[in-house]
Order: sequence, then structure tokens, then C-alpha cells
Amino acid sequence: MTRIATWSRRAGSALLLDATVIALAWLAAFAFRFSLLRNDPPSNLGPIVGLTLPVAVAVWAAALSGFGIYRMAWRHAGLGDVRRLAQACAVAALGLGAMLLVLRVPNFPRSIVLIHPLLAGGALLALRLAARLRGERSSRGADATARGLLVLGSVDDAAGALQSLRASQQWRAVAVYSPLPEEAGARLQGLAVLAPPRPLHEVAKACGVQHALVAGRAGSATRRLLLEQASGARLALLTLPRADDWLRPGGEAGMPRSLELDDLLGRAAVQLDVRGLSEMLAGQCVLVTGAGGSIGSELCRQIARFGVGRLVCLDVSEFAVYQLEQELRARHLDTPMLFLTANVRDAQRLDLLVGRQRPALVFHAAAYKHVPLMEGENAIEALRTNVLGTINVARAAARAGAQRFVLVSTDKAVNPTNVMGASKRLAERALQALARAHPQTRMVAVRFGNVLGSSGSVVPRFAQQIAAGGPVTVTHPEIVRYFMTIPEASQLVLQAALMGDSGQIYVLDMGEPVRIVELARLMIRLSGRTEDEVPLVFSGLRPGEKLFEELLADDETTLPTPHPKLRVARQGDAEGPRLDLDDLRQRIGTDDAEHDAAAVKALLASLVPEYRPQPPTESLA
Repeated sequence: MTRIATWSRRAGSALLLDATVIALAWLAAFAFRFSLLRNDPPSNLGPIVGLTLPVAVAVWAAALSGFGIYRMAWRHAGLGDVRRLAQACAVAALGLGAMLLVLRVPNFPRSIVLIHPLLAGGALLALRLAARLRGERSSRGADATARGLLVLGSVDDAAGALQSLRASQQWRAVAVYSPLPEEAGARLQGLAVLAPPRPLHEVAKACGVQHALVAGRAGSATRRLLLEQASGARLALLTLPRADDWLRPGGEAGMPRSLELDDLLGRAAVQLDVRGLSEMLAGQCVLVTGAGGSIGSELCRQIARFGVGRLVCLDVSEFAVYQLEQELRARHLDTPMLFLTANVRDAQRLDLLVGRQRPALVFHAAAYKHVPLMEGENAIEALRTNVLGTINVARAAARAGAQRFVLVSTDKAVNPTNVMGASKRLAERALQALARAHPQTRMVAVRFGNVLGSSGSVVPRFAQQIAAGGPVTVTHPEIVRYFMTIPEASQLVLQAALMGDSGQIYVLDMGEPVRIVELARLMIRLSGRTEDEVPLVFSGLRPGEKLFEELLADDETTLPTPHPKLRVARQGDAEGPRLDLDDLRQRIGTDDAEHDAAAVKALLASLVPEYRPQPPTESLA
């Protein structure tokens, strides 16, 4: 209430000041008309002014109030606020002209109707600009301790960043560094614009700054170039938050934050069919297996946003389920949730649990995914979890009457050279066989590459090695991988569930591949160190590892969909023999099944024609 009263007093004072300015402008218009233009005033000038002055003030005050001018914070005014003030002045001038026509004041000089808006509008705008300048001056005085930084980006990109920095009490921009040489020498909001050929490290040293704010579109080539230059100049890198960062607790909306790796590899935000997803998920029971993992947990977060009737989170890890429960119950108090521990290899327990919950949608993310670990004595475990687990969950979903079943697959299933990839390709084939056997349940697979920050990915490992002082181990200087963020991958899985026809395999647009060695170098630079301080070591390809991962995401091997980031893998190539799922269960799921890695690989080769086991590789170390 105190703030409302204070705001009301300020608005009242502003209205009184504006009324005074409007009245003085009205008198000045008459003075200009008859004194400066040397025209003889009419004999009844005094009554004319006395009658029309209150009318002018009343009409203008009403127009300004009606356009909400007194609700604006002019200390932070922008071009839109000035445009609104101009509209209010134009309406006031027209309204006053109409009122004077109605009053029919004798001998009223009609040119006053044109002169007064120019004087009054200019004076009102000057008052607002003075308030804006006063606010900026007081902010600079109050933020004398704010740390200086360079804004990196073209003039167009930097303009928006400078607007956001005005509200920061911790940072102040001292200059703009543009990647475009033609912009050198310009000035932007009072700041000098510097550009090549002057190198960035010289500019930073001359300005006395150790921080840089990277502006521009995430993932653009220009932004990536600036990031590499800034890291080479030993500048600590900041960026403005994404829209979803504003919702996180503990952060200041719009304030700079430390640069993260996915800001460099960032891509355009996924455009979801929110209405379609809401219709698909709202009020429904949804089951997620592997819910404690990187993708499974993010799927649970995304699904909970759509107001599901019940969210069932299943994982074999008690600790992972506990952590997820603590997080989701704190965020979604009104969403009914159930947290279960179970192994997807246990068909009987799955039938019991899924039959009780009767989910409408099932997202199957449970899997073994670490390539080298699954190559040797663990090969049979990969088949039992990745293949039999998929069969068990899909059958349980179909028996319970699920409408949709989605298998989370991998790019390593394309022309696999390792057991993990071959097991996921076999799981895809099993899914297609199940889709034919259970047409009432729409079953699809979604295939994507590496996910930044997921368990087992290179990014957390590199971060640990850098923190320990190195060395950072990269398997091969030419190895490349596709990357996407965990939220992006999860959102596209949901989108594929909405779009998919039964038996289809969806391929996500992973963008451009990234050389792992460049990724490691960039992480070293982003940490503020050099390769002399944290050396790079090449350890050689690990068992089953490929230099290049394939997604089958080009026009020759995929078909387009209505969503720009989703394509459908063409069917019919390398399908292999039709699967007998019961025989497959007998061969790998029983106690007397052959556990030897060579036998498992031979079985995979007979069931996945495109599987080519990779021979042992020599170390590069």
C-alpha cells in the first residue's frame, strides 16, 4: 500500500507539472503568434486566453492520462514510450481543436491550434528526456563500484545487450567490440565501437577490463568466432540469460551470467506444438522408464509442465528415483506422481506395475549406453537391458492399453560398430515388430546423438580433468560428434510422440558436428587457462568407438516431417530377417544363454546386418 501511495503522489505531481507546462505553452503560443510574428492582437485577447486556457489544460491532461503516460517509468523510457507520448499529444491537439470549434470563441486565432502542440509536445518530451538522463546519471553515480566489461557483437546485436545492462548494478559497459571492420569508429549509446584489424586482446588491455559480454544469436558463426577470440584474449565470458533462465530461482532476470558450454553450441529454440502436446498429455497418466537418467529426468520435468493426470517415474536406481522425487515434488505440488524402482528386464514386475497404472503414454529411456563398458564381458548385459528391456516395456504398455510408446534411441544405432549401438538398432527392429503385433498402440523410436552434460558424456569428464589441472584426454584428433542440449532432446522426443506413425524411426536435426579436440580446447580457454597450463593428450580410439557418428539425417536417407527438426528414417534398408521375439528372449534372456562377448557379437551380426564389429585400435598416446 505504501508503494501504491508513493506512486500515486508521483503521478499527481507529474500531472501538476505537465498542466503547468501545457498552460505556459498555451501562453507562449499566443505570444509567438502576436509578438514574434508582429500581428495586431484582437481587442478581446484577454477574455480569449482566460476562456480557452482551462479548456486546453483539461483536454491535454485527459489525453495524457488516457494514454497511460503517468504510469510509465520515464527513468527507463524507450522509443516505444516516446511514440506513445507523441500519440497522446496528437490526440490532445485534435481533441482541443474540436472543442474550440464547438465553443466558437470570437476572434480566436486558428493558428494557435497548430503552434501550441509543437511547443507543448516538445516541452513534455524534454521533461521526460531530462528524467531519463537524471536516472542514468544517478545510476552511474550509484554504480561507481560496478565492474567494466566489453560488449562483443555487431552494433545491432550489442544494442539490445546495452539496454539490459542499464539495469545492472554489478556491470557497466565501457566499449563495444564488433566483428565487422566497417563498424569501427561508430558510437553506440555513447560508447565507442571498436573492430578488427585491432585485435581483441589489445582492446581489452586498453580498456582495462577482464570480462566480456557476448551478444548475438546463439550458435551463429559470428558469435562462435567472437567467443574463440575472447577466450584467446583471456577474458572471462558472460552472456545474457535465455528466457527459461529467468524462471530459475536465485537469478536476476535479464542480468549477465557466466557463459556455459551450451551457449557456444546453442541452437535456435525448439518450436513445440504446445497446443497439440497439451491435448496429448493433459489429464493423462504418463510413464517414463529410466526416469533417473539425464534424458529420463528431463522428460519428467517437461511432461509435468503440461498438467498430466499422473506422472509415473520408474528407474532401477533407488538414489536416482529419490533425487528426482525430491525435485519434482518441490516444483509441482499439485501434480499426482508415483516413483517406482524396478528393472526393465523383469517382465513380470513390469506387467504388474504398468497394468495397475494403465498409462496412456510410455517413454522408454532406460538403457545401458556407455560404449567401451558394453564391449567386453558386459555385452550380454547390454542386450538384456537395451533389447529385452524394450520388448518388456513395450509389451506391458500394449497390454495395459497405452495409446503411445516412444523408444529413446541413439545415432550409434546407424551402421553400428559397437555392441551398444547394435543393441539399440536391434531394439529398434524389435519395436517395429511389436508395432505390427500391437496396432492399437502407436510405437515410435527417436534417434539422436550426444547430449551436453548427460551422464557419461565428454563434457563433465573434460571439466573434471581441467579442474584437476589436466591432462585433458581426447581419443583421436579427428573425432567428431553431434551435440544437443538435454532440454532440446527431451522436447523433440515429446514432439515425435505427438507426430509419429507406428513403427517409424525419427531422426533429430543435430546441427553441425563438433570436433572433440576443439571442444576440449574451448573448455580449457573458457576456464581461463591455456593449453600450456592444461595439456591435451590423445589416448587412441576406445573399443567400438567410431571417428564419425551417422544420423541418417540427409535428404537421401530420410523423409521430411511438418517439424523442421524432425525427419523420418527411410524403412526397408538393411532390415534383416524378421525377428522372432520369443526366440530372441530365449537366446539372450535365459540363464543358460551364451555370455561370451564373441558369441554375443556373432548373434548381433546375424540379427543386425549393418553391424560391423571394429577391430582393436592402437593407442595414439
